[in-house]
Amino acid sequence: MTQRLTRRLVCGAISAAVMLTMAAHAQTAGNYRIAGTVVNAQTGGPVRGATVEALNEEGSYVVASTESGEDGHFTLEHLAAAKYPLRASKRGYCAAYYDDHDGYNTAIVTGADQRTGDLVFRVTPEGLLSGVVTGDGGDPAEGATVMLFKKPRNHEAGGKIVQMNSEQTDDTGAYEFTGLTAGEYLLAVRAQPWYALSRTSASEQRRETEAEAALDVAYPVTFFDSTTDEGSATPIALSEGSREEANLSLHAVPALRMEFQGTSKQDEAISRPELRQPIFGMDAPLLGAGLQYDAQTGSGEFSGVAPGHYELTVGNPPRVMEMDAAVSGQVDTSSATATVAVSGALENASGEALAGEAVVTLTPGEGADARANAQSTTLVRGGFSFQAVPGAWQLRVMNSSGVLPVLAITAGGRRQAGNRVTVEDRTLALRVTVSANPTRVEGFARQGGKGFAGALVLLIPKDLGTIAELARRDQSDSDGSFALLNVAPGQYTAVAIKDGWDLEWENPEAIARYLPGGVAVTVGGGKDSEPDKRMGVSGPVPVQTR
Repeated sequence: MTQRLTRRLVCGAISAAVMLTMAAHAQTAGNYRIAGTVVNAQTGGPVRGATVEALNEEGSYVVASTESGEDGHFTLEHLAAAKYPLRASKRGYCAAYYDDHDGYNTAIVTGADQRTGDLVFRVTPEGLLSGVVTGDGGDPAEGATVMLFKKPRNHEAGGKIVQMNSEQTDDTGAYEFTGLTAGEYLLAVRAQPWYALSRTSASEQRRETEAEAALDVAYPVTFFDSTTDEGSATPIALSEGSREEANLSLHAVPALRMEFQGTSKQDEAISRPELRQPIFGMDAPLLGAGLQYDAQTGSGEFSGVAPGHYELTVGNPPRVMEMDAAVSGQVDTSSATATVAVSGALENASGEALAGEAVVTLTPGEGADARANAQSTTLVRGGFSFQAVPGAWQLRVMNSSGVLPVLAITAGGRRQAGNRVTVEDRTLALRVTVSANPTRVEGFARQGGKGFAGALVLLIPKDLGTIAELARRDQSDSDGSFALLNVAPGQYTAVAIKDGWDLEWENPEAIARYLPGGVAVTVGGGKDSEPDKRMGVSGPVPVQTR
């Protein structure tokens, strides 16, 4: 069952409309059942009182629900012949889908000759990370923002650190993150000293007393284990169900003043300057910093700034520079990189303008300039525009129907397959060709002539350089069936791999040895206006072993 389905399934109240749908479905219930045992994934022991739900194939409502007994056993009865994703939940455990891997799961298929009565549903105790944030003197830092990040797993090609959550500390300085899965986590804390008194201008600085000057302080962003250097942040390893404690200490330092001079082209307005602080690639708003700015000259001053790493944008057209702020003074913006206007339009494979609205996202590609760490997104109707620093980027498109595969990008009369864009030092106009109504590719993974459940199923494009954009994956269901969504026209190879979830499949070298054992698939273009395009793989996809 696909990741897209998993993300659509949410806990919470069921609406009246959904209840009516469930009632209508109940009238068509059959004589099939799904049964098994819920067990602790760590110990193998039974889990009683877990709620087990069977959902309809699209994941829009619950078809049947039950609780596991003292021995962990559950039974879902009176089911029609269909395909059902299963979900289990219990306080103290991570909510999970049956045989879940990276958001993909194996749905259970009921019907004649389908074995559905001896499932083992493994659920993992949730992890917990808690601690206390203190300031100078050991006083609790109330209202501090604790940011939780997770490191990518080693096998995730191109994986990046992602922010998982954030919490505010209470009046004792305590924070807590629950429901965590196994992995390596990073913590960052942002806060202001409650007594801080920031001056807003140089003239105020001259008039202030020594006592007032001592209050012009700030907390630098602090990482576990109480370091202000992002590169020295200590990862916190959580195993399944583990509970870890991570305390952090903040230390106030004199706040900085950063003066700058903006520039603009003749007869153009000067853009308001921006100072951002990237934390593990995520932009965070400044805390306690003030800005005095002269729109006529473009000069100004940031005050109340904590020492640290920043990205400064000034001028028109905007120029961007990274800086490590350690002392107050004038910022030399001569080394700032001018951003480049990137604009364009979307079209379908037939060359017609894409109808309706879409979200176009420009994200840093491999080898991109460090100043490109922020993702840029714009909502478009017929066209889009960005300001990007020179470097390598990837362009992605999404509309109300989901992700639209980018087939090619044309720039300066040159058409290149895939979604990669190279921004140089001049204005760039793009024509982006997308598959406006992608195809659903269905098939079966088999081993020894039988359907194989839980295999990693991949559809790999013939041009391995477009794997990141055009490859699709799924997990085979209990009868071996799979469905690969949003597939663009082109030539592919379908492969199925047992225990392949740790495979670095986006790496051409890692996936190459499985391609000879796969099945060739050609997805035709058809008409972009054609609804619900589906096709089947020509034969069963043999399951290969890692």
